[in-house]
Amino acid sequence: MKLDVWGVEASPYLLKIESLLNYLGRDFRRLPRDGGRWENLVTSLRLGRARRRGTVGRYPAMDALDEYPSVPYLVINGTEFQYDSSAIAQWLDAAASSMAPPFYPPDPASNFVARLIDEAFDEYGLYMVHHQRWVCSATDNVMGETTAREMSRLLPPPLPALLRTRLPRRQVRRCPYLFSVAPDGYRADVEPLRVPPSRPGFPPTHTLLQESWHAYLAAMEALLAVQPFLLGEQFTAADASAYGQLSMNLIDPTAVASLGVRAPRTYRWLLDIRDGRHRGSAGGIAVSPALQPLLDVIMTTFAPLMAQNERAYRQWLDAGQTVFNEAAFERGDALYDGELLGHPFRAVAKTFQVRVWRDLCAQWGELDTEVQSALREILPGADLFEDAAGSRGSNFWPDRR
Repeated sequence: MKLDVWGVEASPYLLKIESLLNYLGRDFRRLPRDGGRWENLVTSLRLGRARRRGTVGRYPAMDALDEYPSVPYLVINGTEFQYDSSAIAQWLDAAASSMAPPFYPPDPASNFVARLIDEAFDEYGLYMVHHQRWVCSATDNVMGETTAREMSRLLPPPLPALLRTRLPRRQVRRCPYLFSVAPDGYRADVEPLRVPPSRPGFPPTHTLLQESWHAYLAAMEALLAVQPFLLGEQFTAADASAYGQLSMNLIDPTAVASLGVRAPRTYRWLLDIRDGRHRGSAGGIAVSPALQPLLDVIMTTFAPLMAQNERAYRQWLDAGQTVFNEAAFERGDALYDGELLGHPFRAVAKTFQVRVWRDLCAQWGELDTEVQSALREILPGADLFEDAAGSRGSNFWPDRR
């Protein structure tokens, strides 16, 4: 079975998938960077057709709350596509022909914690690293150039040159959608279209994201001082997710310098995974006391944010709202007000995060009472996992523009 990854380095989820494949020792290419122009064009057309027909897979099954991303996708034998990095990890576990241990441990408690960390970095971690890239590294961000170079293997001239300029402007414009809202009057030494924006009626979130970033890095430093991976001696989906997000900040000079100074162990850990030194790691898996600082910060950021988003989605759905996610954000629809770490925020209800939270809550509900009781000792606010009980099964299919 031939596997490739379709996407660009700007995507933390592509980096996550690549770390999974590297762990397994699988040969793969990153397309379009490593493909020929004709192959890239054919793959792009096939992917576009599969997206339009709804035949792109998400293991084990699609859900009405899912939304196709721009990138990345796993390309199977050049003709089939899978998406969602966490679902791809599960697909790789199911399709494994090697003796490699699974990315999601079989022990129920370890499995739940791995899934929790995985989703926390995928959802809330994205907000922090996106903020580091487009706000904190605004003056020396290189992702426009990097992405244009990768896409030059697909796009004809002069489109890569346009992408080099327009991608940074687009991503900065999207900052409020991705939870990074500048205070009124914010300034940066860049062209006006690349100054991180405020948004009328939205509280600023830069301080919240910086506090969160520092807390996550401090927790990672404490954990990696004790053990080589987040759940012990073996690389899991939790490590892949943390790597995918945090390694976004191994490229832009300001973010790299900040990461290296504030979290030197984490910085070296990211480099080791990037260079494939995690390949074949094996050993004990456990929910150890070293995880406590990371679980504490996850349960005070990711978990309450997901719970607030899910409640807002239900309220808007009951009110007849049919458009969510970025399309609704652009219209000023499906918004809700919330609070994290004592900071107010305003956000749009996101259906794909509803699925993440409901799946996690469903897994919690399937745990034995004894396992739940043990996890409650280390997961402050675990009652949040009860909030989405009975909320699954909606036939609503969101606007997917």
